Amino acid sequence: MAAKRFFRHLLIKTGLSLVFVGASCGFSSAKEGMWLPPNLLQRAADLKAEGLEFPVDMLYNSDGTGLNNAVVLFGRGCTGEVISPNGLILTNHHCGYGSVQRLSSLENDYFAKGFWAMNSSQELPCPGLTVTFIRKMENVSDRILYGISDTMAQATRDSIISIRIEGLEKGYKFTSKLDATIEPYYNGNQYWVILSETYRDVRLVGFPPNGIGVFGGDTDNWMWPRHNGDFSMFRIYAGKNNQPADYNKDNQPYKAKRYFTINTKGYKEGDFTMVYGFPGRTQEYISSYSLQQIEKINDPVNIEVRTAKLKVWEAAMAADRDVFIKYTSKRSGVSNGWKKWQGELRGLELAGVNARKLAYEYDFQAWANGDETTPYADNLLAQIQAVTAKSNDALRADRYIREAVYGVELISQGAVLDKLLQHFREVRKGATKDNTFIEKIKGQWAGFLKNYDAPTDEKLFATLLPIFMEQCPKYVPDWFAQNLRAANGSYARWAKNSFAASVVAHPAAWDKLIAGNADTVTIKNDPAWQLFNAIRNVREARTIPILSTFEERMESLDRLYMAAQMKKDIGKAFYPDANLTLRLAYGHVKGIDPDGPAGYSFQTYIDEIVAKDQPGSEEFSVPQKLKELYAKQDYGRWAIPMKSPENGRKTTVPVAFVADNHTSGGNSGSPVLNAKGELIGINFDRVWDGTMSDLYFDEARCRNISVDIRYVMWVVQKFGGADWLLKEMKFVR
Repeated sequence: MAAKRFFRHLLIKTGLSLVFVGASCGFSSAKEGMWLPPNLLQRAADLKAEGLEFPVDMLYNSDGTGLNNAVVLFGRGCTGEVISPNGLILTNHHCGYGSVQRLSSLENDYFAKGFWAMNSSQELPCPGLTVTFIRKMENVSDRILYGISDTMAQATRDSIISIRIEGLEKGYKFTSKLDATIEPYYNGNQYWVILSETYRDVRLVGFPPNGIGVFGGDTDNWMWPRHNGDFSMFRIYAGKNNQPADYNKDNQPYKAKRYFTINTKGYKEGDFTMVYGFPGRTQEYISSYSLQQIEKINDPVNIEVRTAKLKVWEAAMAADRDVFIKYTSKRSGVSNGWKKWQGELRGLELAGVNARKLAYEYDFQAWANGDETTPYADNLLAQIQAVTAKSNDALRADRYIREAVYGVELISQGAVLDKLLQHFREVRKGATKDNTFIEKIKGQWAGFLKNYDAPTDEKLFATLLPIFMEQCPKYVPDWFAQNLRAANGSYARWAKNSFAASVVAHPAAWDKLIAGNADTVTIKNDPAWQLFNAIRNVREARTIPILSTFEERMESLDRLYMAAQMKKDIGKAFYPDANLTLRLAYGHVKGIDPDGPAGYSFQTYIDEIVAKDQPGSEEFSVPQKLKELYAKQDYGRWAIPMKSPENGRKTTVPVAFVADNHTSGGNSGSPVLNAKGELIGINFDRVWDGTMSDLYFDEARCRNISVDIRYVMWVVQKFGGADWLLKEMKFVR
């Protein structure tokens, strides 16, 4: 009865009309869904009906012949695809950005000039970059969950599952000789083992300049139409017997088990497409209460703080090319999320997702009240509402701390000083100084300083700290307030004092500190450590306990809610939320125009790039060589007829296209395939409103954006002059 009263109150409070009661939330269709490769055989009929023209078991199998062996997890959160028998891989420009930044300098400014290896000896090693192949996935739920009831205490459940996972992973590693990890799906209602191989010697082969790779910049990011050649090329190298190995000059190009054939004919609107890759994180099945935390707390705070942060960084980058090179990769990551969250909020509002969720929850509650086999479902939504409401204040404060306070690099580096402090304390007590630890810290610090500008960070300090202290007065550490008063209320003066006295802003002082003999006093007097320690103490006392309890409670409630939804809608083909594991999405080439049918399109062309040229602009400056090739109409085999010839031009080159595949972060760099499994593009983005697909998939608004493989090849061959690379690829029409 409590649940019934709760839902009557919900309807009165929201004003939700009973006409919505039968509405559904999150039901999959042919276009929605991120499907586990081993389960594709269950979708064979639908795949064939939608347009697939080859056996489904060629998409994935465990005998080494499936196309899963041509898809890689690129780095820590992107996708790549193998396009030659010699380990050549494609991914996005923005996925390679961090690795290229580490190879760049004022003398070798690859962002301005691009990079093209003209033979294998010129390919550049990328320290720390890895690619991972998924060789096999297997459902092990019966071995992980046996004897565990749905309502078992979460801590007990987690302990049992952790022990079983550890043992089973060891067994799979021993028998398969592959890496083995077991991951939860459906919020912990299923578990799958993933057998993989990670290659550690990856080298840069080709990287267009920013005038191609990020053409349109922040203005066009997450928008349609798009005109950027968002791609880069790398090569995998292997040791003896084609096995993974650390970098060695004697390593040889990886001999691919499978690689993608490249289709040069192209596509038309309505053609079947697939996206194969590693989508990062979706939350399709959350309640309206969890959705409201995203809409009212997480996204707005992130947007507010990052707006201020980007303004400071971009001013400094525009004034100094050295600062630009140091911050361009960091700025790109911050900006990408900043704009994405704005589109997400817009899409959720336009699609009325909150009302849809509430409608589904009304229907769910009616089912739960009448279902006697799932008694725990009766009060699930009421419990979720209570748990989320209790966490909101701490969640908001912690979000400001993470974005605004830790967003200042001087403060975040206080964590490194704290590690050093703990080690020095042990040395003072008689422990031996750990030179391996010291060398590791030195390496981390050198990497940090290479991409750091103290004057820029000082301005950021004076910009972000006021946001936190004004928005979260109850969570301001006393130490912060005291230092602001000592600076006569001036954040700029407080910043100046802090940076003047910290080793973070003075490399020589840092070198002296780490070379010294357990200098704990210097660390404890350093403003970076003091700032870090003060805010850490507040978090440990005020936000982390609440949020830890919240997360533990929500882990259990979300799992039960997911299980109940699957039981309620037993005829529905559920797909698990994305968790950076291999998935296949499928749909069709389908245009969209957010502003109305007048400009409706599904494809863009090189002519539009030149028309948008703004010489001197960081976002819209077209490289001179591209304009020269365009002027001569030097398109080679990549030309297609223009629909409406003009100014003596009869041919063009396609640049990008949209389709209605369900993608997410992590799908960046994913191969986009046609009905025959041939490569027609590289996925790189979504349309702005459609970024809500991480939370709710709406076929009317959700589109993935891909760079046309013909534009990629034209840039490699004509602009980059790297024709030698095309000779190792396989092309079909």
